[in-house]
Amino acid sequence: MDALTPATPAVRVRGLSKRFGATLAVDDLSFEIRRGEIYGLLGANGAGKTTTISMLLDLVTPTAGEVEVLGLRYPKGREAILSRVNFSSTYVSLPLRLTVWENLRVFAALYGVKDPKACIHELVERFEIGHAMKKKVGDLSSGQKTRVYLAKALLNDPAILFLDEPTASLDPDMADKTRQVLLSVQRERGATVLITSHNMAEMEALCDRILFIDKGRKLMEGSPRQILDRYGRATLEEVFIHVARGGEALA
Repeated sequence: MDALTPATPAVRVRGLSKRFGATLAVDDLSFEIRRGEIYGLLGANGAGKTTTISMLLDLVTPTAGEVEVLGLRYPKGREAILSRVNFSSTYVSLPLRLTVWENLRVFAALYGVKDPKACIHELVERFEIGHAMKKKVGDLSSGQKTRVYLAKALLNDPAILFLDEPTASLDPDMADKTRQVLLSVQRERGATVLITSHNMAEMEALCDRILFIDKGRKLMEGSPRQILDRYGRATLEEVFIHVARGGEALA
């Protein structure tokens, strides 16, 4: 189905740019995500993170550059790519008038899940939302909605999971439980994860490597430890604040 070899990265981006009128949201961005790793995308608000993810999902057409996902390129490989990836964001909603069960059942059908009841049951138990199955999504708390979105994103057992601030609305206890679920998914299924978050402790705990971007451009890339050592800082939060306030960005 795809063009993967053992050496093929899950995602390969070359010279990616996106212009909206006079605004250059993403500027000549290049990076690779290895298969099976958790890769963090960091930057201040407006840095170009969401636009980058949107181009990786073919929701936004690049102005320039190349995107390769699972060894395939858009538009020719679009159907094959999208059948093997999924996406969750605190800022994207499911149909609010449908119940949790109805939403998950509809998406399971769309994804062609072979045993939807068993799959849904496993995911709602993992995310502790079984008690909300008969509630309309519009009646849920923000934290409950977030967990429903994450369950939806795992229905098709994606090879790549794109997560845009997945724990932003969760309390510390549920955020920690959610991180453990994501780590389990990565280990058990070999999934590749691209994640954005403003929780720097979370990124340190989860990510194998991190890419910092600013004004759509690549600032630095490396493991959390490499980035901390490069800046001589104790935490990623200190690095983030340093860069966001105009401090020197080290390549």
